[in-house]
Order: sequence, then structure tokens, then C-alpha cells
Amino acid sequence: MFLRFLGHMIGIGILGISLIFGSLFFYIREISKELPDYDILNHYEPPVTTRIYSSNGSLMAEYARERRLYLPIDAVPSIVKQAFISAEDKNFYNHIGIDFLALGKATFDWLKAKISRRVARARGASTITQQVAKNFLLTSDRTVDRKIKEAILALRIESTYSKEKILELYLNEIPFGLGSYGVAGAALRYFNKSVHELELHEIAYLAGLPKGPNNYHPYKKTNAALKRRNWVINRMFVNGYITVKKAKKAKAMDLSVHLRKRGNYLTASEYFSEEVRRDIINRYGKKQLYEGGLSIRTTLNPKLQTLAKTALKAGLINYDRKRGYYGAYQKIGLGKDWGIQLAKINKLSDLPEWLLAVVLKSDDTSAKIGIQPNRLTDGKIAKKRIISTLQLSDMAWAKKNTQRKGKKKRRSWIAKHVSDFLFPGDVVWVSPKDNGGYKLEQIPEVSGAVVAMDPHTGRVLAMVGGFSFSLSQFNRATQAQRQPGSSFKPFVYAVALDNGYTPSSIILDAPFVRDQGGALGSWEPKNYGGKYAGPSTLRLGIEKSRNLMTVRLANDMGMPLISEYSKRFGIYDKDIRGLAASLGSRETTVIRMVSAYSVLANGGKKIYPSMIDRIQNRYGKTIYRHEKRSCKTCNFDSWNHQDEPELIDERDQILDPMTAYQITSMMEGVVLRGTARRVQSLGVPIAGKTGTTNEERDAWFVGYSPDLVVGVYVGYDQPEPMGHGNTGGRLATPIFVDFMTSALSRNVVIDFRVPEGIKLYPINPKTGLLAELGASDVIMEAFKPGTAPPHEGHSIIGLKSDLLYQEWMTISDAEKAVLSGTGGLY
Repeated sequence: MFLRFLGHMIGIGILGISLIFGSLFFYIREISKELPDYDILNHYEPPVTTRIYSSNGSLMAEYARERRLYLPIDAVPSIVKQAFISAEDKNFYNHIGIDFLALGKATFDWLKAKISRRVARARGASTITQQVAKNFLLTSDRTVDRKIKEAILALRIESTYSKEKILELYLNEIPFGLGSYGVAGAALRYFNKSVHELELHEIAYLAGLPKGPNNYHPYKKTNAALKRRNWVINRMFVNGYITVKKAKKAKAMDLSVHLRKRGNYLTASEYFSEEVRRDIINRYGKKQLYEGGLSIRTTLNPKLQTLAKTALKAGLINYDRKRGYYGAYQKIGLGKDWGIQLAKINKLSDLPEWLLAVVLKSDDTSAKIGIQPNRLTDGKIAKKRIISTLQLSDMAWAKKNTQRKGKKKRRSWIAKHVSDFLFPGDVVWVSPKDNGGYKLEQIPEVSGAVVAMDPHTGRVLAMVGGFSFSLSQFNRATQAQRQPGSSFKPFVYAVALDNGYTPSSIILDAPFVRDQGGALGSWEPKNYGGKYAGPSTLRLGIEKSRNLMTVRLANDMGMPLISEYSKRFGIYDKDIRGLAASLGSRETTVIRMVSAYSVLANGGKKIYPSMIDRIQNRYGKTIYRHEKRSCKTCNFDSWNHQDEPELIDERDQILDPMTAYQITSMMEGVVLRGTARRVQSLGVPIAGKTGTTNEERDAWFVGYSPDLVVGVYVGYDQPEPMGHGNTGGRLATPIFVDFMTSALSRNVVIDFRVPEGIKLYPINPKTGLLAELGASDVIMEAFKPGTAPPHEGHSIIGLKSDLLYQEWMTISDAEKAVLSGTGGLY
């Protein structure tokens, strides 16, 4: 009877077990139908950081939603792999995807805690393979279904992929906190090092982070971070990966975290990087920029970029100081600790040499100031307070005080004492002096831009879009639409030279009136200075920037022709109408003007400005290249006396090369005898043109050597007069000279290239008539084949049809005298 009972019980048990296993089988079969396809691991493309480089390979900027650099497993040092295996899965190379020993131990510990009625916290027993399954294919829900799916996928992954492949996926996917993903990205973020440069204690800290990055924050939870790191070091020793000596040395180290800054990594490149960022978004979209892992090689020359930033900054400050001191940057209460309030104000990250300070006390000759305390790497404010003194001699320029009265007008007065303009609680900018102490600084209200370009390729070598990117991200080089004024005139003259005129053609410089019809009344442009020169050569008209000559020339040719050429040059996209447009009344940008001048500099070839040389995708394949020229004979393995390879340039020829040289020669005269004489100090061949608009609202100079074109613009963001006499020659030209002084090599002086067919004749620059060589006041003028300077008087353009000429003839000779000036827009 007992045996029969035992048989029944065994039968029931077998049936129960069969039912359990049957149910489990059907459960697993059903849940397996819901599993994602793990084959996607073969096509894994994680979000990867896009990196922007300068032309010499220096890192400029990084853009990412998840800061990750994908690192193949072969490139991961063995010690790094050993650290993560010790921290996360010591039996990684031995299990089949599930570590049953670790799982059993975790289950036993949990049951033991339950029996003893202690709080039972489930201990992790997931293998690296299971974590890959969860991170790539599943959610992070803490449910039985998810854990079973994770286990099934882990077994399948192990049967399909090698251990090294699984570890590669794991090390490149896991989050490490502070916006970093993958071990390579974490090494850069936490220690500003590549993985290969990490020391043992740094590797151990990173290996401890995947368990919970926020729990081991290097500054907020330093003690917990140290304990976790040391635990990883101990596990590495227990597993036989390191010696006891190395373990002790590593545990004795501090965390040594040195967070890598974000944003721009190359000095003065912020405006350039931002322009490239916008370009990439326009080309490929935001997802590709922030997740695509692009490698972008730009055209930026770091040396020229720094020179451009320095020159523009100095020029704007020089003008601004002549306007006086505008008052405190901000005001704060001093209280018991002024440092706390002062630390809340953001510094200008792209002007690290400028510091914020608060005025603590001021008297007749000096002011006592407190310097903004530093922020420590953990985000806390340093306890040290630096006190210094500003002497009146260090800020003599600030004695002139200027306050705005209404929207545009200013009211100025001269202060006698420091206490008249610096008050306790005033927050001001200061910079260190060479001999110790500080001097007062001020953010200029006026702004500007500088662009430098290679005229033969259109590569933008430097671009500064304002005084400070931290202060304003608006790029005045590419986004500010401003009137170019007289800097547009060379293109009017180029059109004339391309259509039958010569540099010695005579145009009347005299009053001009145009009836605009109806309520618009008459339009009567003026020369800068208000006087006239009478009949003058084209050369003299551009050298002295004569408005009336330019208007007459445009009137003689017709604005439709000038409009067509301006679109060819890329200055405008749409037609320009009205004679005022010949004086630069239609708005454009600095980069467009520099591109147009590049056409004159390179012999008339169409220019497509570019800030990007090459773009590669995450696999290193080139997906964009700016260079359009081809070289069919560049691939020889050796030299067998064949000719040098030639680059085939298929760009459009939009201007006769001889015309380009003629206008270049005339603009050399602007530097030698005209409105840009300051540029002569460079001592090398330079052609260029100043530009000034009504009431000196915009000041320009665009100039070039044979191989470098530079454009400078100065003006207020909300256009307002900059003061009488503040022309392109006075404001923009010094910035150009400052930049070119360091940018150009004095060892190699290159003349402008003279195209084949051009003939040079000696002429009188005032009359345009042929002169004898050796005679006084003679220049060599360039003429195209079939043209030559006349021996005696020739016709005057605009004379016969000009009704005001007879009136002009009655003006005294003194009033007709030629004036030097920048011209302008009237």
C-alpha cells in the first residue's frame, strides 16, 4: 500500500514537473516570438561624435548628443578590457551568455536575506552579454519577462558572435555619465586623454562607472567614487591581472579627474566653427551632425585666425575708447562677501585675458577692486579673494564719459576724478598689466568682421564675425547685410573696362541731378567733401573714390549691365536698380564682397567660397570634397622625364583676365595715391578699396595681395553714425594693415601677375594722355591689345548730355580743387 502511494506521488510529481516544463516551454516559445532580431548587431551604428578640424589637423569643435568615439576592440588596451571584466563579469570568457554560478549565488543571497527578514536587495548577476542584449535590443524595465528575454537573447548572441565582438559592442555603448558614452568618449570627458594614455587608477575609475555613473560622481560623491575605484583595483588583483605593488600604488592616487571642456578647442575659432555647424545641418540635417560621427576638415588657418581676431579686437577697442566710458557692465550689492555675487556673472570664454571685477571703493586717483573668484572643478567658488587697485593712469581714456540720450544721441563730459565714474558695486572688465596690476577694459558697442580668403580656391582661411562670440553669436561676416558703399565701385569700373573703356578714359566730375519723379523729387549725389574735380580719368576716379564720376559712368553704361555683372561676381542674387546702387547702396555681406574681390585677384575666375575642404563619414569614406579641379596625370608611380602634372580648372571665366589686371592696377593706385595710403606701410604690392556710407554708418576696406584677399567691416549692429571722419580709410584700413603685417611674409615679395597681351604705356595720371618716359608725374598704365592712350585730348564721358556742366563751369578754380577722401554714399 505504501509502495502504491509512493508510486502515485511520483507519478503526480512527474506530471507536475512535466506540466511546469511544458508551460515553461510554451511560455518561452511565445515570448521568443516577441524578441527583436539580434542580427541588427551586425549593422550597429551608434550615435557618434562629429569632430571639426582646422586645415592643420587641430581639433576645433565637437558636436554630439551622446559623446562617443567608436573604438574597435583591437584598439582597446588589454588592461582596459581586464578592468571592465573584473568589475562587471569575471567569468566573461568562460560562460555561454549566462553565468549560472553567479546567478545561483545571487539567488541564494536573496533567499537568505528574506529568511532572516532583512531588506533583500537583488544583487546583479547579469553578464556583459546580457547587458549588451538589454542595451541594444530591450528596455530597462525590471520585470520577469524582460529578464527572460534578456537571457534568451544572450544565449543566441553568444552562439552567433565572438567574445571579442560582444565586448566591443559593450565598451562602445555603455553610458559613463556627464554626457559621455563608450570607453573612448569617457576617457576624453573625464581625463582629457585617449584610452591608450590612461593610467591604472583612471582605468579602474571608468570601469566602476557603468554600475551607476551618478552614484560615483567625481566631485559630488568623491568618497563613493574612490571606494568603487579601489574595489575594481582589488578585483583586478584577485583575478591576477595586476600585481600587489601596482594595486597599492593605484589605490594611493587621487581620482585625478580633469574634465574636458566642451565647445571649441581652438583659440578664436568660435565664429568659424558655428558657421561650419550651420553648413553641415543644411547639407545633412541635425541627426547626421549630432549622431553621424562625421570628420570635417575645414579651411581654417589657425595662425591667420588668431591674427584676424587680434586685429579686429584692437581696432574696435581703439575706436571705442575715443568715444569714452559708457558706465558699469553690471551692478551688484557688496554685502559680506562680494565674491559670491560676482561669481554669478558669466565671463567671456573667448576672452580669457579679460576678468570681471567689482569696485569696492573709489577716490580721486584710484579705485579699489575685487577680482572675480575662480570656480573650482567641482563647481564650487574658490575661497581666496584677490584685491587690487586701478590707478587713474591705467584708465585715462575713461575720463571721457558718454551716456546715451534717447536712441541715438550721446551726451559726453570729462571726469576729473576716478570717483566721478567708478562707484562701489560697479562691475567692470579688467585685464592684467605686463608689470603687474590691472587696467580698465570696456566691451565696445561698435562691432565688425574680418574675412581672409585664398583667391585661387575660395578657401576661407580666417573669419571673425564680431568682438566676442560669447557675447553675441551673430556673425557679421556672413549674416549682417550692410551697404558696401565705395568698396562696390571697383566692380562698376571693372564692368566699364570689360566693355570698351580704358583706364585713361575721361569722365566728368561735376554736379549731377536725377529727377526721380513724383513725390520722390530730385536725387543729387555729392562727393565726400562736396567739391568737384572736372574731367578726370577712370584711374583718378577710383583712386580718389569720386561718387559723381561713378554715377556718370553707371549712367553711361546702364544699370542693367552693372546688375548682371554684380550677380556674376556673387555680390547680389537679385537685380539691382537705380543709380544709387552704383555707389554701394544695396546691402550685401562681407564674405560676398571678399569672394567678389577674389575674382579680381585670381584673373577673373568664378569663386565659390568654402569653409570645408573635406567631409568623411564614420567609416572614413570621403562624402564631400571642395576641390573641383582635376589632375589626370598626377598618378604616376615614378618620374620618367614627363612634364609636370597640370591641374585642370573648369571654373567659369566671368571676367577678362586683362580687365582683372587693369582694375587691380588701378586699385594699387588707391593704396599709393588714394584713400588707402596707410596700407603703403606694408611695403608689398597691395590692391584694395575703402568704403564709407552715409554719415559714416559703415566703414570698409577690402584689399588683396596676389595670393590673399582680406575684407574688413566696422559698424554698429543697429546702424548709426560713427562720427565725422570715421571712414573706411580711418577705421577699417588700420585693422587690415595690422592683420597683414603678420600674415604676409616679408621674405618673399610677389608682384601681381600680368596676363599675356597686356601692354604698359607711360601716361599722365590726371589727363590720361601718353607721356614721355622719365617725365615727372608719370605712371605705367595697362592697356589691352588694340587700345592705347591718346596723344592729345579725347572725349569726356557725360559731358554733352549733362545740363549742369555749364553751371559747373562758372565755379571758381579753388572750388574745383581735387580733394582726397573716401567717397561714400550720398
